[in-house]
Amino acid sequence: MKTARPFAAVILAAGKGTRMKSDVHKVLHPIAGRAMLDHLLGVVDRLAPAHKIVVVGSGREQVEHLVSARGGETVVQEQQLGTGHAVRQAERELNGFAGDVLILYGDTPLVEAETMSRMLERLNGADAPAVVVVGFRPDDAGAYGRIIAGDDGAIQKMVEFKDATPEERAVDLCNSGLMAARAEDLFPLLGRVGNENAAGEYYLPDIVMLAQGDGRKSVVIEAQPWEMAGVNSRAELALVEAEWQRRRRLQAMADGVTLVAPDTVWFAHDTEVGRDCVIEPHVVFGPGVRVADCVTIRAFSHIEGATIARNAEIGPYARLRPGAEIDENAKVGNFVEVKKARLGKGAKANHLSYIGDADVGAGANIGAGTITCNYDGFFKYGTKIGEGAFIGSNSALVAPVSIGAGAIVGAGSVVTRDVAEDALALARGKQQVAPGWAARFRAKMAEKKLARK
Repeated sequence: MKTARPFAAVILAAGKGTRMKSDVHKVLHPIAGRAMLDHLLGVVDRLAPAHKIVVVGSGREQVEHLVSARGGETVVQEQQLGTGHAVRQAERELNGFAGDVLILYGDTPLVEAETMSRMLERLNGADAPAVVVVGFRPDDAGAYGRIIAGDDGAIQKMVEFKDATPEERAVDLCNSGLMAARAEDLFPLLGRVGNENAAGEYYLPDIVMLAQGDGRKSVVIEAQPWEMAGVNSRAELALVEAEWQRRRRLQAMADGVTLVAPDTVWFAHDTEVGRDCVIEPHVVFGPGVRVADCVTIRAFSHIEGATIARNAEIGPYARLRPGAEIDENAKVGNFVEVKKARLGKGAKANHLSYIGDADVGAGANIGAGTITCNYDGFFKYGTKIGEGAFIGSNSALVAPVSIGAGAIVGAGSVVTRDVAEDALALARGKQQVAPGWAARFRAKMAEKKLARK
């Protein structure tokens, strides 16, 4: 997306977040496996901002690394004196900036790029409003500030709930707090904002009425209520997560994915799923998953950091951990865990196995209960299983070890040395049989038990 003029994004994230009851900064709590602030910065990046400035306060050291990694800057609001005061902290960094300023909130992570773009487009409309404000109409307006506007969107008055009259509180058009203004207008207006109100704070919305007093109008554009949902508590975090998941599920189904029980499937922020995939109930995706077309993921599977190729089948009750690569037509069955390992084309690990730090060749079969013993308490080691190899049930492959193509490992073996192609490896104790021993044992024990009565 391109904007008419260069713009700076100022993101307010200085609140203490006390209602979260957390040692983690509020804006770092995740939605779909990604910090709220990172969601917002990612959307802003789609519009190619000239500056990204995050206003921080308590716990700022937690936020600074993320902002820096995203190519942004942080400024500090030492005292919490209101939203107007918070935005003023960015004035020095934007000194001499000739562009627009988009004001956003780090705890409002669902704002879409289209809405930000509309804000900037409206600001640069033919009538050149002084300020653009985003309004919304929630089911319950509660304690939100209210916007009194005409049919043309021109704002007549903005008022905080604490200072509103009963008639003003009856209005359902609420102030989201998101605004856009030209830098040359914004900071002079902020310099005139006072704190004569019920909270003794410097309110950002006051710039609208100050501009009106100068004979300049401000306008409101409306967004959907879900987009303006803010997070101030764990309960609100859960509600925003649920809304994000709801929309992602709808998008997946619109893209050609079958979700058998949509409400039970949980996506991560970067999950990629191809067409004609079937996802059964209670599947959870962690970050870093790419799924090709025509894959079936059965119920109760957990997948993170994995790549799954076309026509593969996963689960039920499978776990794919980071570094898992599942090739075409391969199968990972119930209670199988795969970590940093590749299953080649058509390879199978059908049940009760752990495959870690391994390369499994095409068409290989991993029997039930097989594990790759990849860790000695200090270092990890690799296992290689050749094409078409057959690993019998309840085998332990002690890495580093290589099983040749077409080789067979007998059930119950503990393999500690390489096995050549097409060889048979047996590594287990010799079975001994004592005929009639079990019957004699039972009779003897029954006699002893009777004697004790």
